[in-house]
Amino acid sequence: MKSFEAMLSHTARNNRNAVITVGTIRDGKANWTVYGENAAVLPREEHIYEIGSLTKTFTASLLFKAIGEGKISLDDSIGRYLNLPPREYYPTIRRIVTHTAGYKGTYAEPGMLARSLRGENGFFGVPKEKLVERAGALRLKDRDYPFCYSNFGLSVVGAVLSEVYETEFAPLMNNYIARELALPHTHISDGSGDLGHYWEWAQDDAYLPAGALTSTIGDMLEYARLHMRGTPAYLRGTHETLAKIGPCAMGAAFAAMGARMDSIGTVWKVDERRRIVWHDGATGRYNCYLGFDPERRIAAVVLSNLSPYSRVTSMAAVMGARLLRELQDQFE
Repeated sequence: MKSFEAMLSHTARNNRNAVITVGTIRDGKANWTVYGENAAVLPREEHIYEIGSLTKTFTASLLFKAIGEGKISLDDSIGRYLNLPPREYYPTIRRIVTHTAGYKGTYAEPGMLARSLRGENGFFGVPKEKLVERAGALRLKDRDYPFCYSNFGLSVVGAVLSEVYETEFAPLMNNYIARELALPHTHISDGSGDLGHYWEWAQDDAYLPAGALTSTIGDMLEYARLHMRGTPAYLRGTHETLAKIGPCAMGAAFAAMGARMDSIGTVWKVDERRRIVWHDGATGRYNCYLGFDPERRIAAVVLSNLSPYSRVTSMAAVMGARLLRELQDQFE
């Protein structure tokens, strides 16, 4: 397998648009560097990146805050909180956050495919009411389904949290991040930033909980530090294994590239062999990775303004997993 340095060089080779920020935490110290075309070191500036599905870990963090406050339980049915047709069974929060509820990744709504084909945000403009209506129409059995990564599912969890706190998701999440986590540069995307090509979101979009945050390297490193320290204490609960990830195409693909998915906590993926907790994220023009070893207190963050599909090594998850392994190897 290529080294992290080789992966970075290949990703940035002759790419004039590349702005890749790489950060690590080791021995309690955070360090980061910005790389551009041909992996040249750029001025040390904190850029604003879309973090895509890393947003789900924030939704999970807010969920565990609610659990700690006694407002909700992992084993509660979504039917307890959402206005759904009477039915004997609706999925539990536990099954949704482990992607074993039986939901598909997403469900087609008017306009989604056309926007995606134009390179736009396919999730833009889907109202929460449509999401809840869809959740009420799906008929699932009371069992654990095979792992299937679901943007729809985490958006349903966001809708539940909005009901629990009686607040729309965008202000709820923004206030939580600012006041509870004290991350000043992380928020639901408003389209502003220095790197351009940001996805368009409406502040009442249903899929915000699945992938709408933007952030900076400073905030992402601090977020990793908060999870490793367990500050607030309930964050540790999000890493505890809730389900095993059986054989699946997604798991096999990531494992082949060095990012194993053996089990899952509350959204967080776990590499049990390397004892790594991690998650990645991607939008049309951005992709990212955040992983950490809670025992050794080391972490790696990769934020990229490149499509994860342009080159294999352009996937931040591949580069980030390799970087974190190299950090671990220094402890052997």
